Amino acid sequence: MIRACLIAGRFLTRVPLPDPGPADAAILGRSALCYPLVGLLLGVGLAALWLALAALPGEVPPLAFAAVLLSAWTWSTGGLHLDGLADCADAWVGGLGSRERTLALLKDPLTGSMGVVAIVLVLLVKYAALASLPIGPAGALILVLTPAIARTQLLALALTTASARPDGLGAALRQTLPRRAAQVVVVVGIGLLVLALAAAGLWLAAVASVAAAAALFWLWRRSILQRIGGFTGDTAGALVELTEATLLLALVLLADAG
Repeated sequence: MIRACLIAGRFLTRVPLPDPGPADAAILGRSALCYPLVGLLLGVGLAALWLALAALPGEVPPLAFAAVLLSAWTWSTGGLHLDGLADCADAWVGGLGSRERTLALLKDPLTGSMGVVAIVLVLLVKYAALASLPIGPAGALILVLTPAIARTQLLALALTTASARPDGLGAALRQTLPRRAAQVVVVVGIGLLVLALAAAGLWLAAVASVAAAAALFWLWRRSILQRIGGFTGDTAGALVELTEATLLLALVLLADAG
């Protein structure tokens, strides 16, 4: 399982992890089980950075906090999911009314104007939310949980949605993902989110964040099924970015409400 997690970590992040060697289809499927763990470790790193900034002498402006955190967050993933978001924005606008045109645009390596707009808007939401993080354990908890739950959504998507293409990442994941284990990981991930927020006294935030993530998942899955009949690597990446932005905003807005 360690080898599978190394594969997942090298795929989802820029962290210089040891090379696990050649990977066959079976271990690629098992590596997906580690996606939430990779997100959790990413969140722990962000929380540690946030706490280190807070420990600096003097008062660090919240906007500076947000800029450093967002830069580290984006760099750590190599912009992988932002690329998927941009491709989906271009494809959804440019391929309107045509499944074939939409799939062709998803494979286009160039980013159009709609893709740029989507990236800017998502990063703007994240930046504003990070600048508004509550001081103390609640803020650190938000940073830890958000990337983990966003990557748990990837497993839920693979479990419930067909691949849009007979080849590619989506098809490989559907064919080799250990379904029973993936179901357990999804349920445990959601349960840990609720328990962690509830333990911090954030009951309303716990309920609202689960509802927001579920609503976003349903809407995005419905959209990709209507447009291309299934999911691709790009649509999965877009789901991660949209989930992170939605959860950050929801948790920050409701953190003071308990």
